[in-house]
Amino acid sequence: MPKEIITTDDLMNFKLELFEELKKLLREHSTGIHKKYLKSSEVRKLLDISWGTLQNIRINGNLPYTKIGGTVFYDWEDVQRLMEKYKIDNSD
Repeated sequence: MPKEIITTDDLMNFKLELFEELKKLLREHSTGIHKKYLKSSEVRKLLDISWGTLQNIRINGNLPYTKIGGTVFYDWEDVQRLMEKYKIDNSD
């Protein structure tokens, strides 16, 4: 098997590409850019809840959803409204 030699220029190019990707991700994260619709797995991860809990929230009518084929989608803004609805303010 032939060996491939990596030069310092190759490493420098890789570093620059990696930094650009990281800057892009940080920019998107800091400006709040997000997807309009989230899949169930993304909502579960975002809220740190189980499949059953998400299903109960959906069944109880607390979180509107759209089902296309076998995939359930949630509007990002609906998830935000749910969080605000159940927000507890203990500052008083």
